[in-house]
Amino acid sequence: MSSGLAKNQGRVFKACKWGMIQGAASVLEKFQLCKEVGFDGMELVNPLNAEVAEVREAIRQTGMPVHGLVNIKGNRQVRISSPDAATRDQGRQLLEESLRNCHAYGGDTVLVVPGRVDNKDATHDDVWQRSAEQIRLVLPLASKLGVRILIENVWNGFCQKPELMRDYVDQFDSPWVGSYFDIGNAAKFAPSDKWIRILGPRIVKLDVKDWSQAKGLCDVGTGEIDWPAVRAALAEIGYSGWATAEVKPGKRERLAQIVRQMDQVLAIK
Repeated sequence: MSSGLAKNQGRVFKACKWGMIQGAASVLEKFQLCKEVGFDGMELVNPLNAEVAEVREAIRQTGMPVHGLVNIKGNRQVRISSPDAATRDQGRQLLEESLRNCHAYGGDTVLVVPGRVDNKDATHDDVWQRSAEQIRLVLPLASKLGVRILIENVWNGFCQKPELMRDYVDQFDSPWVGSYFDIGNAAKFAPSDKWIRILGPRIVKLDVKDWSQAKGLCDVGTGEIDWPAVRAALAEIGYSGWATAEVKPGKRERLAQIVRQMDQVLAIK
């Protein structure tokens, strides 16, 4: 590891997806567990089976910030790119709810997946146009709350080339839309470091997992991703911010293992 690229301590901060946390029942216990194993903060989901006051109390007691939310129901079930207009309206309302809840928790981003391309009722152009229309409608709220809408690259047939994702983000011409870059998801289509250089400062946050031809998506550091090249690309674009693990869930020892893997591949410690 080159000394110029080796240390991201104080520049890159670790979190994990809320659904990965096992072995703890309450919101507070989950916060405490993640703090004890070495995570720096939390990423929650919307909707969350907890009151805002409960989350805020867990933040207060542990000092673990919530950096953002995943618009999970909207991403998976009620999509803003649905061919059905009523469903698109519901999807937009869910996104607005995610923005408000994120703000209430003290977070600053909502992760959004625009939709899934099926080449029947949802072509690539359909997903692009329908989702962009709904996102534009919520930009005033995002700006008012100070919460950014971040588009994640996933295996949904949409914007699976870095140039397309760049252009999708750029069409909004807004500081309130950016990229939630998934390092592992990208590697199936082009080297992750190439994506990073093309997306550049549009990248606001990172999802972290590995990928290989043989195993598909896998544990951090166990696949074929060139992590030194990823670190070099992140350094070139001046990245500093959150990196959230998205791998198989587990209890204390498993979560501690994930922290160690992230520290190593991202050169955090």
